[in-house]
Amino acid sequence: MAAVVAQSHHIFGLRTGVRNSLLFLDEQTVIFPSGNNCVRYNIDQRWQRFIPGTERSHSMQALAISANRRYLAVAERGEKGTITVYDLQHEQSRKRKVLTGGEVPVQEFVCMAFSPDSKYLLGQAGGPEWTLFYWVWEKHKVMATVKTTSTGPISQVSFNPQDNTQICVSGNGVFKLFRYAEGALKQSNSVKETQNILSHAWMSEERVIAGTETGRLLVFESGDLRWEMSATSKVSTQEAERRTEKKSEDAPSVPTSLPRVTAITAYSKGFACSAGPGTVCIFEKTEEKDNYRRTREIKIPPDPCSNEPSQAEQQEITTLCISPSEETLATSTDRGQLYHITLSSAEMSKGEQAQFEFLSHSFHSSVITGLSICMRKPLIATCSLDHSVRIWNFETNALELYKEFQEESYSVALHPSGLFILVGFSDKIRLMNLLTDDIRTFKEFTVRGCRECAFSHGGHMFAAVNGNVIHIYSTTTFNSILNLKGHNGKVRSIAWSADDSRLVSCGMDGAVYEWNTLSGKRESESVLKSCSYTGVALSPETKSIFAVGTDCTLKEIHDCQILREVVSDDVLYTTIAMTHSGRAIFTGTAIGTVRAIKYPLPLQKEWTEYQAHSAPITKMVVTFDDQYLLTVSEDGCLLIWKIIDKEGWGLKRDKEMTYAEEILITKSDLEEKNQIMLELKTRVEELKMENEYQLRLKDMTYNENIKNLTEKFTQQMESLRTENKVLKTETEKQEVLHHEALIEVMERHSKEQQDLESTNNQKLMLEYEKYQELQLKSQQMQESYEEKLRQLEDSKVHALEEITQFYEAKMQEKVLTLGQCQDESWQQVREFEEMTKQMEEDTDRELQDIRVKYERKLREEKETNLRFKGETGVMKKKFSSLQREIDDRNVEIEKLKVEQQKLLAFIKSLEKDILGLKRGIQESHLTIQDKDKLIYDLKKKNQELEKFKFVLDYTVKDLKSKIEPRENDIKELKGQIQEMEGELDQFHKKNTQLELTIANLKLKLKATAKEMRKETQRVTDVEALVQKFKTDLHNCMGFIQEPKKLKESIRNLYECYVQQSDVVEMVGGVGVDADIQREYSRQREHLEKNVASLKKKLADEAEVHQAVKVKMMKENVFLIKEINDLRKELMVVRAQLHDYKIQVGLNQKNKPKSNRDIKMTASAGTVTRLEEEAEQIIQLQGLELQRLRHELQGQGRTLTPPTPSASTKLPALTREHH
Repeated sequence: MAAVVAQSHHIFGLRTGVRNSLLFLDEQTVIFPSGNNCVRYNIDQRWQRFIPGTERSHSMQALAISANRRYLAVAERGEKGTITVYDLQHEQSRKRKVLTGGEVPVQEFVCMAFSPDSKYLLGQAGGPEWTLFYWVWEKHKVMATVKTTSTGPISQVSFNPQDNTQICVSGNGVFKLFRYAEGALKQSNSVKETQNILSHAWMSEERVIAGTETGRLLVFESGDLRWEMSATSKVSTQEAERRTEKKSEDAPSVPTSLPRVTAITAYSKGFACSAGPGTVCIFEKTEEKDNYRRTREIKIPPDPCSNEPSQAEQQEITTLCISPSEETLATSTDRGQLYHITLSSAEMSKGEQAQFEFLSHSFHSSVITGLSICMRKPLIATCSLDHSVRIWNFETNALELYKEFQEESYSVALHPSGLFILVGFSDKIRLMNLLTDDIRTFKEFTVRGCRECAFSHGGHMFAAVNGNVIHIYSTTTFNSILNLKGHNGKVRSIAWSADDSRLVSCGMDGAVYEWNTLSGKRESESVLKSCSYTGVALSPETKSIFAVGTDCTLKEIHDCQILREVVSDDVLYTTIAMTHSGRAIFTGTAIGTVRAIKYPLPLQKEWTEYQAHSAPITKMVVTFDDQYLLTVSEDGCLLIWKIIDKEGWGLKRDKEMTYAEEILITKSDLEEKNQIMLELKTRVEELKMENEYQLRLKDMTYNENIKNLTEKFTQQMESLRTENKVLKTETEKQEVLHHEALIEVMERHSKEQQDLESTNNQKLMLEYEKYQELQLKSQQMQESYEEKLRQLEDSKVHALEEITQFYEAKMQEKVLTLGQCQDESWQQVREFEEMTKQMEEDTDRELQDIRVKYERKLREEKETNLRFKGETGVMKKKFSSLQREIDDRNVEIEKLKVEQQKLLAFIKSLEKDILGLKRGIQESHLTIQDKDKLIYDLKKKNQELEKFKFVLDYTVKDLKSKIEPRENDIKELKGQIQEMEGELDQFHKKNTQLELTIANLKLKLKATAKEMRKETQRVTDVEALVQKFKTDLHNCMGFIQEPKKLKESIRNLYECYVQQSDVVEMVGGVGVDADIQREYSRQREHLEKNVASLKKKLADEAEVHQAVKVKMMKENVFLIKEINDLRKELMVVRAQLHDYKIQVGLNQKNKPKSNRDIKMTASAGTVTRLEEEAEQIIQLQGLELQRLRHELQGQGRTLTPPTPSASTKLPALTREHH
């Protein structure tokens, strides 16, 4: 035996195709089939108890629960059909009896029913015999059998709720009532039904309601059809729209399907029945003629997480059941979903459409193809061919998240952090974020038809299978790292080693490869071409590889060699998983069972087998803490097993794992939620204020009402006190009168009593004497009657003897006559025999004549037949031509019908629009009423405010009367200021012009001063030269007597003071000076023009800057003026507030608070609010002033206009009146 035990802990899913697949055990517990188990599920506490199915059963057919809710019958199909009865009061739901068909070969039982006293059980066998069995199930005794039909299927059997001997059977063209009598089931009705009856329910001892495939409800009483009605009085506009959409998609000749009544259940007020896809109608009894009226319609809501939300509404309802207290209505659908609704809430939502809610969670409705878990969170990810990916929590046993996609999903892998998920679709694989309420794609990889994918244990890589190639990608860069090629067939399973250094894969080619994930090389291999592997697992030390395949064996592979093989007794293994402690191996089989095998693998066939699913197990995973085993199957169910180690070691559960609680959320979603929270907070605060105000108003009204009532009642009490005093005086008078009358009556009565006693005594004496006389007479009469009786007895004895003698004589005479009659009868018999012989001879002759006659007629008929054959050939040709015409007409009729249906659908859509508009009008009426109420409240508030306004208006008028003379003075001063501003502008303009001329003159002065300095320098140089020349000339004059020396000295002077350049300059000096002077004057004019243009530009910019500065100054002055006005108003309001507070304080001291005081406090609150608003405005304007000052300073730095003169004045402070 295995050291590890697995216990069924929780299951998600519903097994479809089971009759009565949902039953109420009590008010909080339901029973439904899931996998190969029946589950007892508590709706409130969300726990489950399992009733495992029988071994080797092929399928579960039907369920039935007894009337006392104690016994459960389960019909299963195997080598032969069986019905197993369980005791639900026992803790483990002990198996009580197993019923079979006995000598009658029965493959399956399609439906069952318990009797009202739970002693008898009906079982309807399937085709082709369709035998109905009637058991005393506790004694395993078949009371009677009967063949219910020979053709169509039987949909339901049931007992009369008041009679164990009466049975109802319904099906395709079948509605029969049987009664058990004299050891057999005899049909008690003679109704020949042609419709396909899908369900029925007993409403009373004689009445049965049946539902048909065409949406009709048939009401039978005492087995006879009384009347019928439609389950849907009119098709809803939504269904009409859906049908028109379906018609547009399908061929136009396909007729519309009517709503099928697949389930009916009765309760005290009436019954509930299915009425088409996703719809349940509730009918209640009416007072007249025991009819039923449709009161409510309950629908399955659209699925918001689905790709097509309306698909959920198209589910067909297979089972309906009502809780014992008739509080809850539950249903199951053909897509494996469970819904429920409280009937009280359905009654309350008469104005709105009542909708079902999920009984537990939304389940998969098709084959589950992928399963994965993560390390950091208690999450399970599954994907299915129903296009959905679902995230489950195995700690809370809840569905965390799910989403439907356009394509089918084949594989799924959860990142170890639990924040990301990898899903393989038909065209690509997608890496997605797990958000709080959504699964969003953020990266796609072009890997087609990925049937297997898995993240590494570190989460930095993931492997994805594409046919026979394994792609390994990086989770951080999303680049392809390796492509592992080597398999010749499709890869069916992959597994990472604990350190992510190796990857093991197996395929349909019979190969098991071990890959190095760093180099991409194959490290080991094991090939067995006779086996197609389906699952692979690694031991915790990654030394051994375990593989299962189509050869029905479990193999342990070590160093490329198969160490051990465990044969599975001809059961195909589909998947395998090993505990992280290495103590046990779990395998899933093709028949849906789970096997636990001890490790090391035993030599003999030792394992523990558990009933799990009803179809092959597709995936199997053990959680990282070895606490749970998870299995999924083709039946669409996810089963969570609790793992218990009997030896108590090797498990990680001793160290409690703390799971992460962080979640992913996008920034936009977070901001949106924060915004919604802020809006809701503001809304709450507004509502609080409004409620407080309303409460104050109500308190005021209630106080007034209380005062009025107290005054009224005090007046009434005073009036009643006065009346009470008057009545007391009258009662005292009446008491005196009554006392006197009573004394008189008592005296009169005593006298009458004495008279009556004397008279009665005399009468009694007389009566006693009469009694004694009558007693003597009765004794005498009794003696005389006794003598007469003796005489009569004697006479009767004599008469009896005479009569006996007389009848004996008559008897002898009759015996003689009887003998004579017998002789006569023998003679008549002989005569009759002779007569018969003669009659036979006569009939033979007549028969011969008739034969001849009819042979002649036959020859004539044959001749006429040949003639008619020719005529029929002609008629056939005519018929074929007419048939063609009829077909053409039928086609035209079909086209017209299609057009008519389209028009009807259009009309129904318009009716829907009309209903929607009417609903909108009703809603608008309601909103108008709410608005009217709000307007009424606001009007009341407005009236109070108007009263307050009247007081303020009066104060405002007084203030205005004081303000008007001041405003006139301000206007006059403004006029003066404007005139002064005009003069100031003129002075500014003149000032700027004078400054420009001064600047020009300064420049000219600078140029002339420069030239003057040059000329003075030149003059000084020339004067020095002349002085030197004079001295030298004076020296020469000393040689005036000596010509030679004079000549030499003069030559020396010439050579010293006269050079060649001076001679040339003297020759052309005049022309050169003129050209230089012209060029100098031209350049000077050009520079002067440039300087003038720049000065003009500077003046223009200075004017613009001055205008901007003036404008800003005006705005600044305007804002300062406004601030001053607001401060004055604030001072006035504060003064008024101070006065009001003083007034309120005085009033509170003198008298209690009245309505006017409350209004004044309200006005004080408004004044404080105005004060706060004014302070906020002042702060904002101060900030604006600072900003303007900074801008002015910045512009002053960038533009440096000419500094104003001392006479420059600031612009006037003006304010526009609005």
